Amino acid sequence: MEWYEALALLIGAIMFLMALGMPVALAFLAANIIGAYVFMGGARGIGQLLNNGFGSLTSYALVPIPLFLLMGEIFFHTGLGGRMFNAIDRLLGRLPGRLSYVTVLGGTGFSTLSGSSMGSLMVPEMTQRGYKKHMSIGPILGTGGLAIIIPPSALAVLLATLAQIDVGKLLIAGIIPGLILAGFYIGLIWFQTKLDPDAAPPYDVTPITLGQKLILLARDVVPMIGVMVIIVAMMVGGIVTPSEAAAFGALGVLILAAAFRCLTWESVKRSVVGALKVTLMAYLIVFGSATFSQLLAFSGASSGLIDWATGFDVAPTTMLLIMFAVLLVLGCFMEQISMMLLTVPVFFPLAASLDFDLIWFALIMLLALEISFTTPPFGLLLFVMKGVAPKDTTMRDIYMAALPFIACSLLLVALLIAFPPLATWLPNR
Repeated sequence: MEWYEALALLIGAIMFLMALGMPVALAFLAANIIGAYVFMGGARGIGQLLNNGFGSLTSYALVPIPLFLLMGEIFFHTGLGGRMFNAIDRLLGRLPGRLSYVTVLGGTGFSTLSGSSMGSLMVPEMTQRGYKKHMSIGPILGTGGLAIIIPPSALAVLLATLAQIDVGKLLIAGIIPGLILAGFYIGLIWFQTKLDPDAAPPYDVTPITLGQKLILLARDVVPMIGVMVIIVAMMVGGIVTPSEAAAFGALGVLILAAAFRCLTWESVKRSVVGALKVTLMAYLIVFGSATFSQLLAFSGASSGLIDWATGFDVAPTTMLLIMFAVLLVLGCFMEQISMMLLTVPVFFPLAASLDFDLIWFALIMLLALEISFTTPPFGLLLFVMKGVAPKDTTMRDIYMAALPFIACSLLLVALLIAFPPLATWLPNR
């Protein structure tokens, strides 16, 4: 069987099963079993493939995923997140559009909060204060995507595991680009408030003294963000591995919740259940991707596709843009996990053959996933926002709010292509 026939069989089976409504991970598993039967000698091949797949789940690199997820869940369910956001809000005083700034600053400082968490915390307050929809929804859409590249990012850990690259380096590589992107968002909010002051009307707030501000900062902001800064600094300094950093982070948030007397049995239960659900899904994804990659290699589809793609007389940057465009198109119709499962086994060998720095390429791919999070018409975060936005909010309102923040992300991608050290300097120092 030719390589393109093998590729068509494997991907066609996956797409067919997904079209029937089968969950993504199960669709990959079923297609992998079919592929193993065809390419690896029947039942014996299926047994070998499953054994290899279970072996991939024993990777130490997967440990940060449940711990980072648990850290974010505890931060949200214990109310520590609301406490920090309220403190930042009071510190900004009468700054025009300050709740939009709070969203970006708070989400950047504690990136484990998801888009749904951000929406639940901020949208009702912004709506009550008379913010126009693009000023309340847009920053949340943008900051929800920031969580993908700013450590600790469970999706970055998952991508690094699937691509078999250094987890710690990828997490560290997202720091500088993530801060640049947050800066772009802040600049965009400032421009929007200057262009239309009524979009985020100011309102009276109780003034607080400098001493009160310092107390508020030291009590409600520094401890929360300090947990993130410490674990990132320890990873950058090589003091701990990503798994150890994740463990320290989860423990740190637990200690903070206990110190602020907001750690209850119910909050712990909800946090563990929330983290467990996503972790199980992530492990099924790793299992499916590992076996899918082996089938692509065994059938000759990977090597055939790479030879075909590199046979074109195009510059490596052009090939990078083509892969980026493929991810954006997929993002209009698929969620991020499905995209990773389909593209990682193909794109990373191709990137290696083009002599790309794989950490840099992985960060570009994460940004493509981040953009696709808010890509009309089917970006996942768009529908999350529809669920928490006011009832009179239309999907068009959400699309229009997302577009300026998508433009900021595209600008960051252009900067990374023009200046790769923005992503590679810190992890390689």
